[in-house]
Amino acid sequence: MNQTKPPEFKTPFAEDVFKGLTSYPKKISSKFLYDEKGDELFQKIMDLPEYYLTGKEYQILMRNREEIGNEFASFEGFDLIELGAGDGKKTKVLLRHFEEKNYDYKYLPVDISRNVLDQLSESLEQEIPGVEVSPQQGTYAMVLNRLADYRERKKVILFLGSNIGNLTPEEAVAFLKKIASAMNPGDMFFMGVDQKKDPQVILDAYNDKAGVTEAFNKNLLVRMNRELEADFDLDAFVHWPLYNPETGAAKSYLVSTKEHTVQINALNLEVHFQKWETIHTEVSQKYDDTSIAWLAEEAGLKLSRSWADKENTFKNYLFQISRT
Repeated sequence: MNQTKPPEFKTPFAEDVFKGLTSYPKKISSKFLYDEKGDELFQKIMDLPEYYLTGKEYQILMRNREEIGNEFASFEGFDLIELGAGDGKKTKVLLRHFEEKNYDYKYLPVDISRNVLDQLSESLEQEIPGVEVSPQQGTYAMVLNRLADYRERKKVILFLGSNIGNLTPEEAVAFLKKIASAMNPGDMFFMGVDQKKDPQVILDAYNDKAGVTEAFNKNLLVRMNRELEADFDLDAFVHWPLYNPETGAAKSYLVSTKEHTVQINALNLEVHFQKWETIHTEVSQKYDDTSIAWLAEEAGLKLSRSWADKENTFKNYLFQISRT
């Protein structure tokens, strides 16, 4: 790779691409998979037969919405804060139940994508018009810093879809510590977590036959071409997922099938790829009860309850802060 001097980065995406593609091994943060096209592709992924995570968590929420609602409800009402809200398909199971029970609550969906928040707000207005919605655009860290000041009534923080898996265990501990620091006694944290299971089932979830997950990962190259004036050839890369059953780490890579050089004009950068060199794009960490208990203890959280699907492949955990 060659560059005259580091540019002044105009966007976080530009900075991440520059740092990631000038490091070894090469990498790009998975959060940049989610531009408008990426959002659309991920919605398709969630409907794929191989991608069991969405269906399993939906099953848990449908079967246990009464119990979960009873845990969330409080006399003075509560603020329901969802990190990485997406299309809200699963959350709507709870919202409909809360409306039926006439709970006093406000829904604060959090997402980095304004496009996603706008679509969610519009769908809620049509499907569940009684919900009081206050969208919060920004990174989790930015929003959590603001929400730490919400002290007038109970907070319930949702983190569904096993999004915790996008972090390494060390990053997950740091993230959960930030969650705990934003909580007051009586607040709750409700997290969906994909469980360790048959390795082939996990690999199939990230390598669907229709090629949607491959398109989702390759959309990073499309985005760099569009936003950073790059000249990536999509046909020069293949999508490659791996799963390590010992560590529980499922990782996705874009693998260069030939030696070639890419120009990224907006960054004044030339990036050379060896044949079979990789760009690490995503991690999807899988957990079990033991590793979740370790995460909670490290972060200052205590586990209150958990719910699982019938096959015990996915779980939702409810936490409170361990300090008083």
